[in-house]
Order: sequence, then C-alpha cells, then structure tokens
Amino acid sequence: MTRELYLDDLAPGQVYGSGETTVTEADIVGFAESFDPQPFHLDAEKAGATFFGGLAASGWHTAALTMRLLVESDMRLAGGIIGAGMDELRWPKPLRPGDTIRLTSEVIEVRPSRSRPSQGLAKVRTTTLNQHGEAVQVLTANLLVVRRPEG
Repeated sequence: MTRELYLDDLAPGQVYGSGETTVTEADIVGFAESFDPQPFHLDAEKAGATFFGGLAASGWHTAALTMRLLVESDMRLAGGIIGAGMDELRWPKPLRPGDTIRLTSEVIEVRPSRSRPSQGLAKVRTTTLNQHGEAVQVLTANLLVVRRPEG
C-alpha cells in the first residue's frame, strides 16, 4: 500500500501513475442511459453517422472513470481527493468501447494556505491515456491537500 501524501510531500514535477480499466460498449451505453442520453453514446449504428463516426463515451463518463482511477492511483492524498476547482477540462479524443485507460498525474504547483496553515492547494494535471498512449482527457485541477500534522 502506498503511503498517504501530505501537501509537504508534494513538489512540482512529481508524476504519479495509476492502474488500468477497460470500458465496454455496455458500460458506455449504461452510463449514457442514466446521465447523457445522446445517440452517439447510446447506439453504435446511429453514432456512425455523427461527428464521432462511432460509439463514444460521454465526456462525463470519462471524467468519472478518471476519478475512480485517481482515487486508486499512486497519488494517495491524506484526507482524500478534494477538488477546489479546475483550470482545464478537455477531451481531445473520444473514449471508445474496448479502450483501456490509465492516468498520469503531474504536480504543477504547490501553495500552502496563509489563512489556513493546516492545508494548502496543489495544482495537478491528470492526463487520461488510452492503450495507444493518446490523451482522451486532460484535467488540470486545484486540490485541497492537508499538511502533515505537527509531532
């Protein structure tokens, strides 16, 4: 088990990895039925005639899978992954049935809080990559991270 990381353990340039998960057509359709019921997420035949040229996962499905991988990744933040906002969220390529994804998370900036000395913010760029190494999502988030307790 990876030890928990405090704000004091983080520095710009550090990179953390994750495990992998594979998305199926049933996963894509099931998520879309509940949360993003558009034809290019629901029906492979109809999706073929759209901008995507085939079935594609909702960006929000990609984001949810990314969150799961992030929580289980090597970047185990003490107190959990607590978002304080994001600077960037892009989906450069669609996530397709059969794709296997993994993450790389790079610490961009670390800022202790002046008003709350027990915490700070870490700016982290998390890139979700498919099995070909192509980015299917890029997320730059500001995470609230606790500082190591005294003593």
